[in-house]
Amino acid sequence: MFEVIAISFAYFLGLAVRQAGLPPLVGFLAAGFGLNYFGPAIGLPGHAGEILGHVAHLGVLMLLFTVGLKLKLGQIAQPQVLGGGLAHFAITVGLVAPGVRLIGGTDWNTALLLAIALAFSSTVLAAKLLEGKRELGAFHGRTAIGILIVQDILALAVLAIWNGQTPAIWALGLLGLPVLRPVLYWLLDFTGHDELLVLMGMLLAVVLGGTGFEALGLSSELGALVMGVMLSRHRRAKELSEALWSLKEVLLVGFFLQIGMSGLPDLEALYIALAFAVLLPLKGVLFFFILAMFGLRARSSFLAALSLTAYSEFGLIVSASVLPEFLVPLALCVAVSFIIAAPLNRYAHPLYARYCTQLERFEVGRIHPDEHPVDLGDAEIVIFGMGRTGTAAYDYLAPSCDKLIGLEMDAYRVANRRDEGRNVVLADAENVNLWRSVRLDNVRAVILAMDDIESKTIAAQALRRRGFEGPIVTHALYDEHLDQLSKAGATHTYLTMYQAGMGLAEHASRAMRGETEPTVPQSTSQG
Repeated sequence: MFEVIAISFAYFLGLAVRQAGLPPLVGFLAAGFGLNYFGPAIGLPGHAGEILGHVAHLGVLMLLFTVGLKLKLGQIAQPQVLGGGLAHFAITVGLVAPGVRLIGGTDWNTALLLAIALAFSSTVLAAKLLEGKRELGAFHGRTAIGILIVQDILALAVLAIWNGQTPAIWALGLLGLPVLRPVLYWLLDFTGHDELLVLMGMLLAVVLGGTGFEALGLSSELGALVMGVMLSRHRRAKELSEALWSLKEVLLVGFFLQIGMSGLPDLEALYIALAFAVLLPLKGVLFFFILAMFGLRARSSFLAALSLTAYSEFGLIVSASVLPEFLVPLALCVAVSFIIAAPLNRYAHPLYARYCTQLERFEVGRIHPDEHPVDLGDAEIVIFGMGRTGTAAYDYLAPSCDKLIGLEMDAYRVANRRDEGRNVVLADAENVNLWRSVRLDNVRAVILAMDDIESKTIAAQALRRRGFEGPIVTHALYDEHLDQLSKAGATHTYLTMYQAGMGLAEHASRAMRGETEPTVPQSTSQG
């Protein structure tokens, strides 16, 4: 009966809020409170909260593992990440703790812990939103995830200090984890491509990362993230992440339901949550100014700050351990912050485009190396997105066109493609700064090979606004996206799977006629 009620509530409320233009996760949060309120009357078992807690924990572990698969350690060891994360934490705690102490009338220990809980940003929400928009590899996405990792480490330190727990001496053995990387690489290659690949991901995230790190006195969440990072440079890391996608999404529904199941709010809890919600814009504004001070462009500062503008599920973990009396108000506060942050992030790029002139006034003189203007040189064909599709297009055209360039927003993918001998530069198609400065005089054709439909739409519209009159070629997975891309300015649009089927049919026809297959460049690039 538990699964019948939980799935029904989650589905119908998720569907309802999507019709209102909100992400389904907002409906899942509402479903959690609905289960809490109506559950006893409709036969929800008393142990439903424990079951959801277990499912939610698995979802968080799988999410952090897949984030780790896309993370490089160099992303954390950057000034704007370490400095930005620590500066925001220190300023928030320094300002909020005295305010809570004076206004709320709490003792200093409680005020400090509440301030610390409010200083963190939601890893789950930010990672889910960035991943959904294919922006984990973008500069602002890498910056946001790096700061979240810094915050998660701080959260673990807080729990260790206030709970009096210290890692076991055996935790020092984790310093030797890099030695195990070749073993993990071999295991991933040996596993294959079927359901065993999914089980291997769960083995690393839940067993080795989750339970293994807990046994050493460390956080299971940190363990799952670390195991993902260990495989992040493997050529099949993206394949593993995609194999885990659906499982992770289903398990994360339990996480959002669990927030609502934390307890029913009374008026006092509602007032506390609303008071903290008033501070939420200040959280984002502070992130924006700190990142701008580290030399980030206004766009990167704005998008990263918006990704970090939500209260954290780690705040609930801290509260459950050391401030149980504030668990329900904080749970409601996190839910309210998600409801505010989710739609804002959905329209992040249009919001920046509307207010970019005002925001750019706060840029400092120096520019981060990852944000220098793009020079297309004498390129005649430009390919946006150098994943597998874009790389295949590049390799097909390269023998007949030497004036070819690829644009990619993932710095690590750019480095890999360059090492393989391709002409690729770092650029984000959704960056308004790109379209202000890039010269298109020599460009004769553009291929949009990104995964995200919004990115392709924005790029096509920007190309037409800049006066580009040549062909814009792109693909889509769904019929309804073809019309959207055509209206944006694309001249040649294709359904990916339909074209793949036509290609297979053509090969079959050639084979039956005994014709020799044409020579096509073979790419070994992954991801």
